[in-house]
Amino acid sequence: MASLQDWIGAARPKTLPAAFAPVLVGTVLAWKLSGAFSPALLAWTLLSCTSLQIATNLFNDALDHLRGADTDRRLGPRRITAAGAASAPTTLRAATLVLLLAALTALPLLRARGWPILVIGLPSLYFCYGYTGGPAPLAYRGLGELFVILFFGLVAVLGTVFVQTGAWYSDALVAGFQIGCLSTILIAINNLRDIEEDRSTGKRTLAARLGERFARWEILLLALAPHLLGLHWWQQGDQRAFTYPLILLPVGAWIVFGVFSRPPGRAYNRFLALGGLYLLLYSILLSLGLAAHR
Repeated sequence: MASLQDWIGAARPKTLPAAFAPVLVGTVLAWKLSGAFSPALLAWTLLSCTSLQIATNLFNDALDHLRGADTDRRLGPRRITAAGAASAPTTLRAATLVLLLAALTALPLLRARGWPILVIGLPSLYFCYGYTGGPAPLAYRGLGELFVILFFGLVAVLGTVFVQTGAWYSDALVAGFQIGCLSTILIAINNLRDIEEDRSTGKRTLAARLGERFARWEILLLALAPHLLGLHWWQQGDQRAFTYPLILLPVGAWIVFGVFSRPPGRAYNRFLALGGLYLLLYSILLSLGLAAHR
């Protein structure tokens, strides 16, 4: 029987900045653009997004095992289903319960902002499962990066701004793409680390399809793109929103140097953890920069 520690590990805490970052940035951007700020809506948004992230991780844990994608050659963190700590049906039930929690915690958002929350929320709920499950799992068709940029970047930031303000802002698309790129670094590192295992089990990630060289340059581009997009804020007169995150360039450079200088292996787990920290710190510095020009 899986212990509490097993379930905490299965939730993959190191990936949770992907849920926190867009909500933080979206909330600060909403306050900057309109002066709107609701602590209650912030709390419900954060709870729902975090639940979506954990549900995705749990579905991934169980469904990868059922598809035979987790083998004894696995280089990443321990999976509770593959390790035998929990059965696949048990993990799937846990994922479904967390997904239900995500839906329930989104009800106050639906009450506050109406039907657009359904347009945002229903696809998000489905793709928590559809990322690795269903008739066309995204992760097995090289669409994982697109999913993360779209849902944990653009949709999450744009949706958070809408929840706070009741309006849509083009600036939220820029911030969403910045956060989405840094969230995608996590999956890109993961896919490069697991490239040989994924190829052998038929999991056709972009790295498995296009090779190690492509995957490394993809990580480089994902690390640079948010800073280049930051020029938008400079042009808007929000110079600190561009300059504050530049402090993190050495962190991004270290991640890029690491994946370019080392073959895929367990060492990539350190780069994965560093990528999560990079995302978290970037979101904080971007938020501070945006708030400085309120």
